[in-house]
Amino acid sequence: MFLADCQARLAFDLMANTWNAVVVWALRHGPRRPGRLREEIGGISTKVLTETLRRLEFNGLVARRVYAEAPPRVEYELTGLGRSLLGPIEAFGEWAADHGDEVMAAQDRYEPAP
Repeated sequence: MFLADCQARLAFDLMANTWNAVVVWALRHGPRRPGRLREEIGGISTKVLTETLRRLEFNGLVARRVYAEAPPRVEYELTGLGRSLLGPIEAFGEWAADHGDEVMAAQDRYEPAP
């Protein structure tokens, strides 16, 4: 049973946001500054990236490090909890690569009920 407050629902909600998995995956090779993340991801606005990083930090998946420099420098990196999602994200990506054409074909064939 998937109740509103069950742990499986929490996990599904975390990955339901389009950008959460993308940002976690982009951080797999180590700490990144927000500008570099935007370049590596492509198609994400500064506002959406900031919101996503804050959400990931709130959920304990990403750590924010501020360096006392002028100008200030900020980097984000995966926590151990965030790293634990890399396997499932990779598996989901493999599934999409293996079955994406089938899903798109089903969408093309779909005719809504009258």
